[in-house]
Amino acid sequence: RVQVGHRILIDDGKIDATVVSTNDQYLELEITYPSDKTAKIQSDKGLNFPDSNLDIPAITCQDIKDLKFIVKNATAVGISFAHSPEDVKNLYDELVKLRNPDFGIIAKIENRHAVHNLGKILLTGLTLPKFGILIARGDLAVEMGFENLSLIQEDILCLCEAAHVPVILATQILETLAKSGLPTRAEITDAARGHRAECVMLNKGKFIVEAVKILSLLLKTEQQHNIKKRQIFREFTWQNGIFDFDKDDGKNKDNHIQRHDKILV
Repeated sequence: RVQVGHRILIDDGKIDATVVSTNDQYLELEITYPSDKTAKIQSDKGLNFPDSNLDIPAITCQDIKDLKFIVKNATAVGISFAHSPEDVKNLYDELVKLRNPDFGIIAKIENRHAVHNLGKILLTGLTLPKFGILIARGDLAVEMGFENLSLIQEDILCLCEAAHVPVILATQILETLAKSGLPTRAEITDAARGHRAECVMLNKGKFIVEAVKILSLLLKTEQQHNIKKRQIFREFTWQNGIFDFDKDDGKNKDNHIQRHDKILV
């Protein structure tokens, strides 16, 4: 499923490579970034295949075994790299088998398949007792392109507002503050936009208490000046089977994603 010319990103895009040959045993890659210095590939780092349709199940056999512990010790479970509504439905079926049909499910949106299938995922989620969406901006930026992240984030927030599905905004929010005690100007502005979501997730750090206090202040301030529900009716990122476009006249779709059609189509 990985073909010559496809990109492979390593360690959240710190290393960018292109497939130059394939066989049954391995893929041969040419490193395209960084090009002016060396980089070290460390253990336990992620791989992203933004151009490849891997068709890997979101739920593994180990995940199903872990559910027995999760339903006894948590109130919700997140499904990573959900590709389609079938992934959400399969997780729900496993919870039913464990006699926990009311257990919360959080679908993590972190790849292009999830973005383009979000409409269908939301429709499936609306049939479940407890359902929410998590915008996992780390892998999402790598998969969709960093330059597209802001647009995609807004689309997800607006679609979830229209469906009345709660959203968790995650990844690198006030991360510099949490780790060093001093925030950057950009991340303060970024964190303030968290008022569009129902929940904002912070990462660990030595100054996490200070980060929580600052985040609380920012969200309370924004709440005084903003109404959450807005721009529901607008052009969205192409949604498979939900927002259909005429194949002979894809004007609306092209206007929305023509600059990055290689990534988004």
